[in-house]
Amino acid sequence: MTKNTRAIKKEESNNPALKALSFKTVITGASLAALLITSGCATSSLLDSDNRVNTTTTKSVLSEDQIVAFGRPAQALPKTPNATMVIVGEKNSYVLTQGGTEMVNLLTNLTPKNIQVDNDMSFSVPNNDGYFQGEMKLSYAKLKDEFKRSDYQFFLQNNGRECTSASDQRIQAQRFCFSVPVKGAIYPQVSNLSLIQSNYRALTKPYMVSFHTKTQQDQITRSGANTAQKLVLLPFALAFDVVTFPLQLLDN
Repeated sequence: MTKNTRAIKKEESNNPALKALSFKTVITGASLAALLITSGCATSSLLDSDNRVNTTTTKSVLSEDQIVAFGRPAQALPKTPNATMVIVGEKNSYVLTQGGTEMVNLLTNLTPKNIQVDNDMSFSVPNNDGYFQGEMKLSYAKLKDEFKRSDYQFFLQNNGRECTSASDQRIQAQRFCFSVPVKGAIYPQVSNLSLIQSNYRALTKPYMVSFHTKTQQDQITRSGANTAQKLVLLPFALAFDVVTFPLQLLDN
């Protein structure tokens, strides 16, 4: 501390007016800083609020359908060369163009009575243009002493993960779960639906499939487009015959 600084400090201590002024200056500076910080927080909150409004989405269900059977096209489908599996619905047919090979592999190599398909089959239709995407989930359970080494090898090769529940454990059973990413196209009702319904046993529980789209909330508010939409089929899609899998015993 220099000699001049010591002199100023001594003068402030001896002069009450200067001391009060100095204290007031400190308080004013602190208040200003707090005001700026508060203002900054308010602005930030406003921006965050605007961002939340812009990114809020709503999920609109376009269609729900009851599943009749699982199968594959009886003949090659035009413009859909990768069609390997079909979910046969009462209203429409849902052709898998990706993930179908994996699903066929699972459904044809696992014992049907031990398979449980996830009942919440909900697929996204991002543009409502006849194309959907999502996941198909199923589990496979047996008593532990019924599993063979080849079963475990199959699970490893097909990304099966153990998902044994407490209920399974109580009866000495073991369960493996599979999740297959899929994409597909929506076709009209299959041509041989009546034949399938008459010649095959109905699934032992009602399996449903649903399709939804997501829209930004702010767009809905501005346009007023909050009325229900309908599921759009492919413009070139035609009805076709399907060959079913022996999966009419699906149950819990």
